[in-house]
Amino acid sequence: MVIAVVTAPVGVSGAVFLLPAQLSLFGVPSPAVTPTNLLFNVVAGPGALLRYRRAGLLNSPLTRRLVIGTLPGVVIGAVVRVFAVPGPTAFRLLVAGLLMPLGLWLIARTLRRAPPAPAEEISPRTVTGLALAVGIVGGIYGIGGGSIIGPLLVGRGMPVSQVAPAALASTFTTSVAGAAAFALLSLTGSGDVAPHWHLGLACGLGGLIGGYFGAYIQPRLPETALRLLLGTLAAAFGALYAVQSLR
Repeated sequence: MVIAVVTAPVGVSGAVFLLPAQLSLFGVPSPAVTPTNLLFNVVAGPGALLRYRRAGLLNSPLTRRLVIGTLPGVVIGAVVRVFAVPGPTAFRLLVAGLLMPLGLWLIARTLRRAPPAPAEEISPRTVTGLALAVGIVGGIYGIGGGSIIGPLLVGRGMPVSQVAPAALASTFTTSVAGAAAFALLSLTGSGDVAPHWHLGLACGLGGLIGGYFGAYIQPRLPETALRLLLGTLAAAFGALYAVQSLR
């Protein structure tokens, strides 16, 4: 719940924080950790989305483009996760390499205090392509795409208030598809492919409550603070995964 309160205002589901806890604290085996995280996103997502919907922030072209791109990506990622990269070390290094530079870049851009400039125009094709790549990563590692695509879009000048609802909507949609894909793969494959239901549901219930509250307070937070929070979370996630990969 606490994680979701902090992450929902910037469009991050919180699954990125839960992933190392599942591996190190709860001992969830790989690759079951991925569908467990996706289950968390499915249960927790409606909390923040309900609040954003009430504020009229979900019905946007950006939301549709992210969903169109991430949906096929997460199915591809689920298949790759089960049959190609069952070990945790490679994904930790990849996530660290993605998130640390993104977070530091966004922080630097925010603290530079350059004169206000209009948001850089990003073509729909580029947004959909980025969403596809993020969907594949999310399908492999179950971390939700908001922590990756959020800093990219905000760093290009988009306001957090526009990016956060779209990122959470795409994370929720792809998590439903990803969880279904893993459920089907668990029927045909061997090993720990199915999610840990009790853990995923328990964490998801906390995320459901925290996400609603986090989305509620977002309009009351200044844009600069939200950008710094998103950059700090991305950098912190990356540093955490880097440290864990070296153990």
